[in-house]
Amino acid sequence: MLLSVTMCALEKQSLGYSVKWLQIHITVDQAQVDFTETLLSSLGAVSVTLDDAENQDLLEPLPGETPLWNKVIVTGIYAQEENEEIDVAALETFIRTQMPDAPLRSEFLEDQVWERSWMDYYEPIQISEKFWIVPEWLEPPEADAVNIKLDPGLAFGTGNHASTFLCLQWLGKTDLKDKVVIDYGCGSGILGVAALLLGAKKVYATDIDPQAVLATQQNAELNGVLDKIFVGLPDEFNETFGSQKADVLVANILAGPLMALAPEFATLTKYEAEFALAGVIEEQVADVSSIYSEFFDILEVEKREENWCRISGKRHKA
Repeated sequence: MLLSVTMCALEKQSLGYSVKWLQIHITVDQAQVDFTETLLSSLGAVSVTLDDAENQDLLEPLPGETPLWNKVIVTGIYAQEENEEIDVAALETFIRTQMPDAPLRSEFLEDQVWERSWMDYYEPIQISEKFWIVPEWLEPPEADAVNIKLDPGLAFGTGNHASTFLCLQWLGKTDLKDKVVIDYGCGSGILGVAALLLGAKKVYATDIDPQAVLATQQNAELNGVLDKIFVGLPDEFNETFGSQKADVLVANILAGPLMALAPEFATLTKYEAEFALAGVIEEQVADVSSIYSEFFDILEVEKREENWCRISGKRHKA
């Protein structure tokens, strides 16, 4: 191991020791990610992070899947403490012998707490007038607006993706006062939390990912609405929701699951209940709409950022 430390570097930094952080970035194909992570860790990295190398959108993963981009920047972070200098040239030379074709670059971060530096990439997002998503560590741009505090974690849904943004826009212009809302495929819980902050009486949320259930609970608590939301895995959701009927349903998932769920969504909603579906690309709108038209009136299709679409309307009358 190229680094030898007698005390955790982070603990030393918290005690006032000077710690510099070396970042080594390697761009690889998806198939090389595991090897690259292992290599950097074996060379003493205190953390290894993954980032998109090609600005590629990722959707909510299917069960058992870990989403990854086609091209990935794998970054190893190394601690250089006082009186201990990292031999960067030797480190890079060894990595290049193992991965001769992979683009590699390195940089030092001065006096930075590396595990919090990712926060710099998040800024408040304005959904509409007086409606914002605000990372929990930032002050809202408008204190008197509807501000969703969000801790961006591993669950899908920060407002940056076009499909999430489209759903939030729709919620912002829908009358939710005292309504019962279903957030199906809740991810981070951002849509359910938004519905409650916009006046909904109760939200029932569900996701196939236990991590999403936890993220939704945490973000609901962060926004002071935990007592108004139920979130659980699908079996738990079905048992708790029972024979109720929702006034509003929003689902930001993939076209395939959306089409399969159309009859269930019809069962879960009141006659003339409002609904919005997202996670659909323009080429899939006709197929999704065709299936939903058996149960719902399609009133609007809105597109954002090239070809991401939201389908919305109302449940058929009795």
